[in-house]
Amino acid sequence: MGCQFINRKIHTMGVLVNKNSKVIVQGFTGSEGSFHAGQMIEYGTNVVGGVTPGKGGTTHLDRPVFNTVQDAVEKAGADVSIIFVPPAFAADAIMEAAAAGIKVIVCITEGIPVNDMVKVKEFLKGRNITLIGPNCPGVITAGEAKVGIMPGFVFKPGRIGIVSKSGTLTYEAADQIVKAGMGVSTAIGIGGDPIIGTPTKEAVEMLMNDPETDAIVMIGEIGGNYEALASRWIKENGKKPVVGFIAGQTAPKGRKMGHAGAIVGGAEDSAEAKMKIMAECGIHVVASPAEIGAKMAEILGVTA
Repeated sequence: MGCQFINRKIHTMGVLVNKNSKVIVQGFTGSEGSFHAGQMIEYGTNVVGGVTPGKGGTTHLDRPVFNTVQDAVEKAGADVSIIFVPPAFAADAIMEAAAAGIKVIVCITEGIPVNDMVKVKEFLKGRNITLIGPNCPGVITAGEAKVGIMPGFVFKPGRIGIVSKSGTLTYEAADQIVKAGMGVSTAIGIGGDPIIGTPTKEAVEMLMNDPETDAIVMIGEIGGNYEALASRWIKENGKKPVVGFIAGQTAPKGRKMGHAGAIVGGAEDSAEAKMKIMAECGIHVVASPAEIGAKMAEILGVTA
């Protein structure tokens, strides 16, 4: 099966974003927005402009700057937005994008107050909008579009989907997958805050339903029940193999580790408990991220 798997069509329309996505950057002219917008353009992402209130009508990185998201939608046809806005203003930026009809919103901003995110979640209800993040690395459909801060060169096109709470482990998983002779369809970094737009189960579901994805890597961490819910959904509905890893295996109980959502509270919150649930649900659990690629290759019969 090795050669057959490697040589199958790897052009993909992607989950959430692809080469036809019309991406805008909120916080376009700030230092972070500028840097990452430049990287995204270099990757080949179709960045059609950006939003910085008060700078509408100017250009930046050879792209138009708009005063509002509404302007960007009306004048540039924007349908995806990535947000690099300070925490105090990020919730408003998300809601502005949603109100303007943006369908996929990626919020990179870290440190948004939980109360603000509660309002955002309420605002998004019933709007058929996908929010990725906040406090996330974003989304990449390998070879087509990078809407995030991940190092694009790591992600070679292929047919393995990745869902991860951790930015660094998203890149590590992609690197492992590529080194093992495979590639990535779409990687979704969902973010590590207590309240995020797209939990693990929903992201896994997207990849499970994606005809260009053959198998999935699911990376979680201590705290919360996202992985348990996703694992039980996979047990009932999964048609593709899943390799799973949980970060924070040595974390002490009750202490917040890195991400705001990574704190062990209940019985199912620890890494050990999550790994046990995953294994019981038919997921191929690895003890170290260094084993992700080898385990996936073994399951799929791929030889590098």
